Amino acid sequence: MTATANGLDELKSLSGADLGRTDWREITQERVNTFADATDDHQWIHTDPQKAEDGPFGGPIAHGYLTLSLIIPLFGELLEITGVSMSVNYGLDKVRFPSPVPVGAKIRLHGTVGTVEEVRGNGVQMPLTFTVEVQGSDKPACVAQAVYRHYA
Repeated sequence: MTATANGLDELKSLSGADLGRTDWREITQERVNTFADATDDHQWIHTDPQKAEDGPFGGPIAHGYLTLSLIIPLFGELLEITGVSMSVNYGLDKVRFPSPVPVGAKIRLHGTVGTVEEVRGNGVQMPLTFTVEVQGSDKPACVAQAVYRHYA
């Protein structure tokens, strides 16, 4: 279920909140190949299913940066932000890829909010910890600490 925050005061009230988890999303070979084309990263562990079967993961896997990039649309399933004039991705403090995402696997996002603080320019800075979970796996595929800024 998507939560909604309207304006800076409601964003500040989310400090420490657990935003829950998204629905599962399948990672297809087509998505992996499209990402490879967009980034010019055609390493065989991602784009050659036959060769990847004999590789270290037993089949093709998603790029780590593909997994990371999917945080953006998945985050939109966790929180809808209204009543602000602009929101920007301020950056990442830490990113890790503890386990691969096999092609055909399903992932979902879990998000928690850190302490939301005011910043210059009539805005707030919202740190979030995102965990990309793989269905059936005990280890996450990605853990990222992201920082967003929202302005009135």
